[in-house]
Amino acid sequence: MKVLIIEDEGIAADRLAQLLLELDTSVEVVARLDSVKSSVKWFSENDEPDLAFFDIQLADGKSFEIFERAKVTCPIIFTTAYDQYAIQAFKVNSVDYLLKPIVPEDLKQALNKFKSQTEGHTRSNHTAELIYLLQQRSKKYKERFVIKVGDHLKSVLTADVELFYSQDKATYVQTTKGQKFILDFTLDQIAEMIDPQTFFRINRKYIIHLDSLGEIITFSNSRLKLVLKSFQAQDIIVSRERVGEFKSWLDR
Repeated sequence: MKVLIIEDEGIAADRLAQLLLELDTSVEVVARLDSVKSSVKWFSENDEPDLAFFDIQLADGKSFEIFERAKVTCPIIFTTAYDQYAIQAFKVNSVDYLLKPIVPEDLKQALNKFKSQTEGHTRSNHTAELIYLLQQRSKKYKERFVIKVGDHLKSVLTADVELFYSQDKATYVQTTKGQKFILDFTLDQIAEMIDPQTFFRINRKYIIHLDSLGEIITFSNSRLKLVLKSFQAQDIIVSRERVGEFKSWLDR
């Protein structure tokens, strides 16, 4: 069985190779790689292995970047130092994983699972789901916005934001203290920077913070009207196509 190990810690790579050989003498480690760059190059120049072990955090980035730059279709077992909550989420998606430091019994179970799926031809590829999950878990959302106010710079914590909104072709942020500032980002850009668990874009004009909600009122055409705690406006409406998603966002 040809195995590829992608791991940027030499000691960890050596230990994994040793454990694999102890568990299965047919294992041949075809290469040990320590970066996204070297892995992309390897996959472009070599036949795929029977099985690959991907460490998530590599010397030059996250291993799921490899999938964006190279074609990878072989079965993969990820090694990760993520917390147990994240690991349970991986498990729901039927993804093989190993929590570092690697325990021999866990490695044995992962290999047995791989072999049984391969022999029975029942293996399904959940790589795309895992990449998405890892991106969401590892993504760092913006904690503050640095804003120019006259000749001064002001730092506004994202936690202190009541909402972001567009008006007269400009983008604004309003804080829970009622302060309003112009931002150098569009709402589309801001939506990618902030935590979707905390913020929700109700329509093209508004992105609101969960804690800013005062009242939610049924409105015409199956829409919802929102009354925020301090921001005053007449048209804070959840668009009809977003109502279902908005309710799910609230009901977590």
